[in-house]
Amino acid sequence: MKNIFRSTKISGFTLIEILTVISIIGILSAIAIPAYLGYREKAAHSEAKTNIEAVRLLASEVFAETSSYGADNTYTYNGTYGTADNGIEDLYPGFRPGAVAKLKFNYTLVISGGGSSFTVTAVGKSSSIVDGATFSVDDDNNTTGY
Repeated sequence: MKNIFRSTKISGFTLIEILTVISIIGILSAIAIPAYLGYREKAAHSEAKTNIEAVRLLASEVFAETSSYGADNTYTYNGTYGTADNGIEDLYPGFRPGAVAKLKFNYTLVISGGGSSFTVTAVGKSSSIVDGATFSVDDDNNTTGY
């Protein structure tokens, strides 16, 4: 007679093994996700600091040549090159940070004192990871937000 209770080997993972792997993945993601978000924010801050420094250097070049940073006014970066719309790019054509929609900051340049002083400011856009972050530098290289 045949044995109806044949011994078959069943292979697979036990419940304990599966729960252990899930626990390890949970712990690793709890560490990695906040670190990743911090790196994204630091990268966005680097955008602002780099672009502010670019405006400061361009302003210093203009001042060295003309003894003025430009006419007293408030200029914003509009990304419209060749259009006279009080953009930073109109005053300092070398300032080309990229398309406005892709930037995480809005840039403003305020020239005062008859063209003898300036302050350039970057304010984080409300729809980005840097909402409300503010960085600025003036003609004496005084910085805020760094």
